[in-house]
Amino acid sequence: MTDAVIVDAVRTPVGKGKPGGALSGVHAVDLHAHAIRSLIERTGIDPSLVDDVISGAVGQVGEQSSNTARWAALAAGLPESVPAVTVDRQCGSSQQAIHFAAQGVISGAYDVAIASGVESMSRVPIGSQTLGQDFFGPGVAARYPDGLIPQGISAELIAARWHLSREHLDDFAAESHRRAAAAWDDGRFAAEVAALRVAGADGSAAALEVFRDETIRPGTTAQLLAGLKPAFYTPEFAHRFPEIGWRITAGNSSPFNDGAAAVLITSSETAARLGLRPRARLHSFAVVGDDPLMMLTGIIPATRKVLARAGLELSDIDAFEVNEAFASVVLAWQAETGADLAKVNVNGGALSIGHPLGASGGRLMTTLLSVLEQTGGRYGLQTMCEAGGLANATIIERLG
Repeated sequence: MTDAVIVDAVRTPVGKGKPGGALSGVHAVDLHAHAIRSLIERTGIDPSLVDDVISGAVGQVGEQSSNTARWAALAAGLPESVPAVTVDRQCGSSQQAIHFAAQGVISGAYDVAIASGVESMSRVPIGSQTLGQDFFGPGVAARYPDGLIPQGISAELIAARWHLSREHLDDFAAESHRRAAAAWDDGRFAAEVAALRVAGADGSAAALEVFRDETIRPGTTAQLLAGLKPAFYTPEFAHRFPEIGWRITAGNSSPFNDGAAAVLITSSETAARLGLRPRARLHSFAVVGDDPLMMLTGIIPATRKVLARAGLELSDIDAFEVNEAFASVVLAWQAETGADLAKVNVNGGALSIGHPLGASGGRLMTTLLSVLEQTGGRYGLQTMCEAGGLANATIIERLG
């Protein structure tokens, strides 16, 4: 059977997702195009050979609307003959794009595909696509008469159910910053990040090179984080969920961010024919639905499902990338799976690096490849919680 391999993966630096952030002056399409163009340049592939560009974006409104993948592909200089499509599986959108691209290669529908993703949260604020909209509809309202809840409340419910203390959450968040800062200082991110030049903050022609993730705070400690107030407390939710201890803060939640990532996927046979050297084989895939109230726990059954499909045990996995949407999500997953946290988010995670929603799946995959190569590991597992009670999981096998 035809396989699917990753030839290369690249990401932009991750900027603060607010006005004045390092990437806030870059149009979302151009930010996305930078990742795609960098991927083409790094691999040296003839862009006319790309059969499809499959891209993730969550805020599909404004600058990220109207099939933003198509405009990014054109802005990147790909031939007009190369098609593109935008997918939305919420925070897992670009991880799902990787799945779709790999499945297209395995089925024979594609020879070469690019999976990518973008989110400019400074220019398309979170929730823009749903603002003022009844996107649930009466059928969902009837099925869940008590009402669904924001992700921050789901993160609080997870902390309560798994008895995760505020100290435990803040310790984990501080460690994310420590690991990410150390990875930058040691040069472990250098090969995966494509720096870009942006206009000066004052709009002048003088350009600034952005090459480093902007939300990593090297001096972060659990003691500093302990001074932050709960981010999602309201009397309404306090009354509805008296079990909540109100432990989720801005410090143990992922920030708002801007970023993009792109991954080149083909088969081993096509890679050999084109003289390309694959970095990893896409081994197994899973996607699950879970309780939309808890919302963020789908990574637990997704991990079990992808391991079963792969015929592997947790102990076979050498590195994990588990999206740090909230510290409570990763710690509940660890409590249920028994994974060794020393192998989880080795170079830091979204609490420090950031979470540019539609790009995060691609960013995690880019980092997972780096970690496997840096540690000599064979198998890596990536999983991502997603709004609505969804989750993707992917296992890759390092080659070479």
